[in-house]
Parts: sequence; C-alpha cells; structure tokens
Amino acid sequence: MRVLALEPYYGGSHRSFLDDWKARSRHDWTLLTLPAYKWKWRMRHAAVTMAAMIRRRARSGERWDGVFATDMLNLAELRGLAPRLLRGLPTIFYFHENQITYPVRVEKERDFQFGMTNIISAVAAHRVWFNSHYHRDTFLDAVPPFLNRMPDFRPLEAVDVIRDKAEVRQPGVACLTRRSAARPAGPLRILWAARWEFDKNPECLFEALERLDEAGVPFRVSVLGESFRETPEVFERARGRFRGQIEDWGYQSRRSDYQRALLRADVYVSTALHEFFGIGTVEAMSAGAFPLLPRRLSYPELLDLTPRGAMETHFYDGGAAQLARRLRDLSEHLEATGSVWGSTRERCAELASRFCWSDHAATLDEALTAAFEEAEGPVPSRSS
Repeated sequence: MRVLALEPYYGGSHRSFLDDWKARSRHDWTLLTLPAYKWKWRMRHAAVTMAAMIRRRARSGERWDGVFATDMLNLAELRGLAPRLLRGLPTIFYFHENQITYPVRVEKERDFQFGMTNIISAVAAHRVWFNSHYHRDTFLDAVPPFLNRMPDFRPLEAVDVIRDKAEVRQPGVACLTRRSAARPAGPLRILWAARWEFDKNPECLFEALERLDEAGVPFRVSVLGESFRETPEVFERARGRFRGQIEDWGYQSRRSDYQRALLRADVYVSTALHEFFGIGTVEAMSAGAFPLLPRRLSYPELLDLTPRGAMETHFYDGGAAQLARRLRDLSEHLEATGSVWGSTRERCAELASRFCWSDHAATLDEALTAAFEEAEGPVPSRSS
C-alpha cells in the first residue's frame, strides 16, 4: 500500500518511530515532515503548511491509499484544506502523546485549544491508535471533564465516537543484543535517560543518589537525555555534587555512544511523572539492564511479570527514599553474587522482545492494512 505519513514534529521518538518502521515495512511510504521546533506553533500551522506540501505532490502525479498522521497535526483542518483526492482516503491518527493529560507545571497555563485539536482530529480520523493502554484509557477518561469546562454546546458524544475506533498499537523499539561478556569489576552502574524536563522528575533521582552517597554505597551514574533552553537547575548542581561518580553525562549525539551506555549499565532507573509508553525502558531491558521503575503510568503494562512477587522486584513507590533503598539492595546483591539479577532476567528480555522492530514492523504493517481496507469512503478522486 502507498502510505502518506504526516509528521509535523519530526524529531526524537517521533522521528525514530517513522524512520525505523519505514525501513522495515512492506508498504511504500511518502514522509512529509516538519522540524521538531516550537511545538505549539507546529500544532497551529501544520495543517496549512502540509496541505500545500500535499498539493504540490498531487500535482506531480503522486497518489496514496491512505494517510498516517500523528498528534501534532490538526487533521480536520488538513482534510478541509488538502486536495480533494486526499479527503476520501482512510486515515489513521496516532497518539504519541496528547495535550489533555500531558502534564504542565501550572494547570492554569494549559492552553485548551491544543486539547480540542487532539479531540477534533481523533473524531475526524477513521482509526485512532494509542501507544499504550494506559494512554488510551487516561485520554478517554479525561475527555468528558475537559469538555465539561465548555460554557455550552459540549460535544460529549465525541468520547464514544473516539472510543469506538480506538486501538492500542505500541511503537517498535530498536532493541540491542545483550552484552555477552562477563560484567567488568566495579560498583553498581546506574543509568537514567530521559528528557531533561520537570515531568521526568530528576529531583527524585538526585535525592536518591545523595542518600546512597551519604550511606557509603559505591556507585557510578550516567545521566543521559536531551536538554533544552530551560533546563532544570538541579542538573547543574548534581553535576558538581557527583562529579567523581559520573560516567556519562548529557545528550549522546551518536547512537553508538548511547548504546554503549545502555550495555554498560547494571540498572535502568526511571523517576518519571509522565510516560505514555517508555521506549527508553524497553531499550535498556533489551540491553540487559535491570529496570527499576515507579509503580505508575505505563510501566506496570510494560513490565507485566508473574508471579506478582517477581513484578514487585522491579518497582518502587515513586519516592527518593524507597528508590535509594532499592538501589542499595541491588548494590549488595551485586557485591554478593556478581549480578543484580535474580529470577526475572529472561522474562524481562522476553517482554522487551515483543517490541523489537525485527518482528514488530510486520505487526504494524498488518494493522495498517486492515485499517485502510476496513475504512469506508468514496473512491479517491484522480484530480487535485
């Protein structure tokens, strides 16, 4: 099938998702993208800009069987502005994130228009895909109270419309081959990798590390991720505080450097207050790192271990005190046995493998084909 993919924020996980899928897909993809810059303005203008891009492609004779668009686009606006040949095509709308439940520092600063854009786009699509069950369920639960903020003419029926066409389609992940060599001697190696923003809760990590240090627990730490103009001050303070224990720091521009850090890590820590899926967690698990995660968000879904006791070994309550205790326990286990792992190592590897692109691309291809074939609509016009 000929797929027109529209990504107004072509960077980070959005970019790798499309690039990695396209590279392994049996479908024929046309990617129309805009740089990952100033996301609010991207949401405001992307429909106009991309309609013009589509019009130029259509005039040169390009045609498609369906559209795959993501959450930074106002799909309803695009369908009104684009050439007629596009309006009847089946469309999948993919939620990497959404602007209703995405956390903001101060709730009164939330711009409701972006949430409405997500709702209207989902209503306009033939199928709506979410990257986790957690994401789908929290979004659908949040739409009614969001719409009830309206003074009148509340389109509450939109919730059922979206629910009826909502599916969960997790992204693929570029899995790594676990290190085969024996672990080098040395203290516990801790890895934290996330955007350097408040919703990833870096304060919790650094407080836990302070507790470890004060208790005399030896460790090495890698703090990775992309930073922005307004980086939380806690990172600079932590860089000075732990300068003797830091192994890697900041954004790794080369994929090979990032992978090397993953393969070296004993334990992957998340402190996130917001996570709709958790690509970094899956990558770390595939590399052989022990995941230590807050018991919230999408993480229980990713780490669906049985029996329950096995699952609990990988979760903490989300606070710095318990995180520090769990890290101390892992350090002691490492010293006693030469490994941080117990009985869950192979199961964690299996859970990560569900999302490896080597197999997952075919699963997404089949889901896309089914969605396009099931969608109803007029035969696309051959004119622009």
